[in-house]
Amino acid sequence: MDDDGRAEDAGDGIDDDTGTVLAEVGPRLRRIRKERGATLAGLSEATGISVSTLSRLESGLRKPSLELLLPIARAHEVALDELVGAPSVRDPRVRAQPIVRYGRTHWPLTRQPGGLQAFKVLEPQRTLDPDPRTHEGYEWLYVLSGRLRLVLGEHDVVLSAGEAAEFDTRVPHWFGSTGEGPVEFLSLFGPQGERMHVRARPKGA
Repeated sequence: MDDDGRAEDAGDGIDDDTGTVLAEVGPRLRRIRKERGATLAGLSEATGISVSTLSRLESGLRKPSLELLLPIARAHEVALDELVGAPSVRDPRVRAQPIVRYGRTHWPLTRQPGGLQAFKVLEPQRTLDPDPRTHEGYEWLYVLSGRLRLVLGEHDVVLSAGEAAEFDTRVPHWFGSTGEGPVEFLSLFGPQGERMHVRARPKGA
């Protein structure tokens, strides 16, 4: 029974994944409360939820609900997701987690392993000495904002927003900030030497 004398929902009809998440809420609530040095009485005063209800939440005898979790999250100053521990939802278009390499941040835009890979890249404002490298593959760059310096063989050029370059990565190459500000660009890379098709000719041309 709850504080109003009503029978509590036993949680019938929920799937296994949801049941697992709900079962972990109680121990997580207790851990977060203890990490903050709060007592049940203190949390009750801060949230307006009775001590008995808070105790049953932590022991798993009370089914968590938004009505109960929202004031607890506010009292602890944490995100609701931290209380619930729900698994993150993957965006079908983009991997959410960025990759930082040598100070440059990459957001993967493709999921499949191998083959053509696409990244959104943020290069911070900095001054670096070009260090051209070679490797198998073919790359295509498109600048979204800022200015990107590209050293390719004997060429040393600066690409501005809206400009693109494609090249065989077996040619010594390097690209990075011009030192004038950050630059954001797209990078498409084919490790097996796939060439990007950046234009199409009309039939009969």
